[in-house]
Amino acid sequence: MSVSEKVKKIEALLPRAMMRDRERYSKSLRKIRHDKEPLPRLSALEKKIDASIRERERRLERRPEVSYPEILPITEKKDEIIHAIKENPVVVISGETGSGKSTQIPKMCLEAGRGIDGMIGCTQPRRIAATTIGRRIAEELGEEIGQSVGYKIRFREKTGRDAYIKIMTDGILLAETQQDPRLYEYDTLIVDEAHERSLNIDFLLGILKSLFSLRPDLKVVITSATLDTKKFSEAFDDAPVVAVEGRMYRVEVEYLPLDHVLEESGEMTYVDLTVKAVDTLWKKKTPGDILIFMPTEQDIMETCERLEGRRLPGVTVLPLFARLPAAQQGRIYSVTGRKIVVATNVAE
Repeated sequence: MSVSEKVKKIEALLPRAMMRDRERYSKSLRKIRHDKEPLPRLSALEKKIDASIRERERRLERRPEVSYPEILPITEKKDEIIHAIKENPVVVISGETGSGKSTQIPKMCLEAGRGIDGMIGCTQPRRIAATTIGRRIAEELGEEIGQSVGYKIRFREKTGRDAYIKIMTDGILLAETQQDPRLYEYDTLIVDEAHERSLNIDFLLGILKSLFSLRPDLKVVITSATLDTKKFSEAFDDAPVVAVEGRMYRVEVEYLPLDHVLEESGEMTYVDLTVKAVDTLWKKKTPGDILIFMPTEQDIMETCERLEGRRLPGVTVLPLFARLPAAQQGRIYSVTGRKIVVATNVAE
């Protein structure tokens, strides 16, 4: 086979390779074809491309089956969202809290045929959200985390080479642009909670917009918990917007009686009042777990210590804040029985 025939054969194979390999091997091909004796290196390159093609074919064959919880409001919009992802480079999804968008949209991307050429990347503003959502999606697919679904946060990663979905903080994806400016590891990117408009999110949106001329194959999904999606849509050439209703629960507001607020010795601290409130709920035999918000870690640990001293039967008291190790954060989901969780606003 002549050099020109070999080059043409390799060029025809490249579109069938994994996304991350196409550009890399294309550059190698341009360099090799100018060698004095290019055939040996061309043959070696062809073997690498064949291996990449086989990997892509395996991903297509092993793509996990997807199902959706009927109870979630976003399930009703499943077909509309999947169609929008297939037909548009950018889709904006407005989903109220409780709609299920964070856990279900990555699976909808998978059903739309994404995640084969590269991973489906999904960003979250907080580490606890990235790890929790990753585990939840894996659970819904009937797998352990690190197989089809992985996550990556600062200092910790559980993403296998064969992963289809990768949940990460927005800071992690920004850092990856330093080594992979065109983000070839991904064929789809989801920017979740875009309404928070942090610097990281704004930088990411700007980078993604600039990538479309370089990556026409890339799909982007932007989700927001607010209905003010017009700006996101306009920023991406009037991208279609899909609105999803949330799931609301009845909320009752109760106030402690005044004699609980003041004692003869003077005004009580908010930690004292919190412990009193838990005592009141316990005496009323109010069902369910209890979530307590505190402003600082010190307040959380003091409240936990005070509540543990109450020795309430069958109750586990758990702290939750961003600096808490991931394994301890995960206890709020793994511990069975009734729980009292004392958290900063990270629990929101």
